[in-house]
Amino acid sequence: MDKRALPPRLDRVNLICLGVRDLTRSREFYRDGLGFETPDKEPNPEIVFFNCRGTKLELYELHELAEDINATAPPEISDSRTHFGGITLAYNAHSKEEVDAIFAIVEGIGGQIAKHPETVSWGGYSGYFRDPDGYYWEVAYAESWKFDENEMLIIE
Repeated sequence: MDKRALPPRLDRVNLICLGVRDLTRSREFYRDGLGFETPDKEPNPEIVFFNCRGTKLELYELHELAEDINATAPPEISDSRTHFGGITLAYNAHSKEEVDAIFAIVEGIGGQIAKHPETVSWGGYSGYFRDPDGYYWEVAYAESWKFDENEMLIIE
């Protein structure tokens, strides 16, 4: 059966966009500090896309993102660096050592550690850090996890 004939479904995330206050600084944090890959080489980019396994990560000026949502009445911009907006991003690691290594990198590039990695209630090993704009990232590991050929976590 031709998939194009099926009704549309919103069953995947192709792009995650983070509204950031300083695009150059955030690009350096993700590209140079955390190792995200991007073809972007512009000295003053208007938008940055990172090639990730399974999805893409986008950085876009926060006020531009708000205007893109609604040019005549953009959503109010709060200080995400001090308020928790109820969203986290996650990286699923293959070992506790990988979690610890990522946190060492984050500390070395000036990321703010919100919770150092520790054994957590669900049996895994997890910690949280914040990027320069206050977005929370969880880096976690569990012995039971399996990954597909694209390094995506298999959830059964």
